[in-house]
Amino acid sequence: MTAPSAQAPTRATSRTWFGLAVLVLPLLLITIDGTVLVLGLPAISADLSPTGVQQLWMIDVYALVLAGLLVAMSAVGDRFGRRRNLLIGAVVFSIASVAGALATAPWMLIAARALLGVGGAIMMPSTLSLVRNMFLDRQQRRYAMAVWAAMASVGAAVGPIVGGWVIETFGWRAAFTMNIPVMVLLLILGPLLLPESRNPQLQKIDLTSVALSLVGMLFVVYAIKTLTGGEDIARGVVVLLVGLAAIALFVRRQLRLATPLLQVRLFTVRYFRGAVVADLLAIFAMVGALVALIQHLQLVLGLTPLQASFWLMPQAILAATASFAAAIMVKRILPAYVISAGLLIAAVGFGLTVFLTPTSSPALVAASLGLVSLGAGMALALSNDIIMSSVRPERAGQAAATSETAYELGTTLGTAVLGGVLVAWYTRTVTAGTGALDLSASAAERASSTMAEALLVAAELGGSTGAAILAVAQSAFTEAITVTGIAGGVVMVLAAVWALVTLRGASAHQDLAAAHEEEVR
Repeated sequence: MTAPSAQAPTRATSRTWFGLAVLVLPLLLITIDGTVLVLGLPAISADLSPTGVQQLWMIDVYALVLAGLLVAMSAVGDRFGRRRNLLIGAVVFSIASVAGALATAPWMLIAARALLGVGGAIMMPSTLSLVRNMFLDRQQRRYAMAVWAAMASVGAAVGPIVGGWVIETFGWRAAFTMNIPVMVLLLILGPLLLPESRNPQLQKIDLTSVALSLVGMLFVVYAIKTLTGGEDIARGVVVLLVGLAAIALFVRRQLRLATPLLQVRLFTVRYFRGAVVADLLAIFAMVGALVALIQHLQLVLGLTPLQASFWLMPQAILAATASFAAAIMVKRILPAYVISAGLLIAAVGFGLTVFLTPTSSPALVAASLGLVSLGAGMALALSNDIIMSSVRPERAGQAAATSETAYELGTTLGTAVLGGVLVAWYTRTVTAGTGALDLSASAAERASSTMAEALLVAAELGGSTGAAILAVAQSAFTEAITVTGIAGGVVMVLAAVWALVTLRGASAHQDLAAAHEEEVR
């Protein structure tokens, strides 16, 4: 048993809390940028005329690069300074934002989004690891983590809201230029309010480990998107196997290195392992529900981006407040119960989709999204606190990279897996429903590919045939959302059981890092 510390941890000052406010600015932008362009694709298509593949890369390349570089960039920050890394990332993010705003061809926009991913990967681990080093008192750190998690949840939730308003008001280029003032503010206030921190035991970076982590993450994320999209199954399987092989070699190498890029033995700690998986599944739920239900608002109910943004506001508010509610609840209730309850609330939110019809009120969609965001926000706040409290401050960068990799994988899986279920069920149902209609092979194929294409086909054909296609497509899409909701609800129930088992006994007041230090060695 570890002896109690002779001296209580240093408590944060007002300067520290102001520093936290500075730290959440880049986090908010990084998460917003993951979804901000979704509503801008029609305007971008009209301006730059990208192909369908190029449109997908405009959205996906950001998350791909971000996820691939998180582990490597956290290691750089651990060795050379986390504040320095944060500020360098802000410069890269600013340059990428200018490049995106000035893009005149699809490849230029894709390149700018990739560079945004690089800047985000440099900054994101530093935000969480600096929080761990700035807030040494466990209770204060729990509230600081609640703020961090709230901003991460809000960023994911308000991305489409910000995108809908900014793009409709100022045009799609404003989605890039809005980043620049925030980055300038970070570059001014960061050196004044944020302390520098690094791990003095780590002197050099193993470039082989960097390459393996990058290849592994990029290939696995890309394979998930390929397989769930049904684009090229054979290619997806090959890419997945290569990615998994790279990750296996990475893990093997880390176990042999004296100063590994990532301390994989952290996963032998039950609380750390349980919290990482809960973290991943919580963001999986929130992003997956967002992808499905925002399409229902626009494609089935016919709302404009600005109107859809209005119905997304309750979700953003609940996502923000959930983190603080969870931080208060764990004063009296063990974290395992609060996290499990949050995941069950998210399951109820998914369950509301069984009541959806093509004529349902947008309020039902808002209620479903709100419950998912409330429950996921509660789980995210406490799982992040457990992850960061399970390690010593000098290992904060590695824990932060693991947490944020789980976040990015959750985002990818939520979009790809639940989005894949949605598309697959819609295609199957529309194909069966339009079989009795007198449609050309081309029209039938287009209508069954996506709901957006079905709307175009219905408008082009018009009359009773167009009305019939519209009715079939709306009914099929609503049914697909219900099936997706049931699948998401089942995943959340299983996640709640996982959290209850793996996090049982973890206390919001216990020094988890000291309690499990021997397990990591």
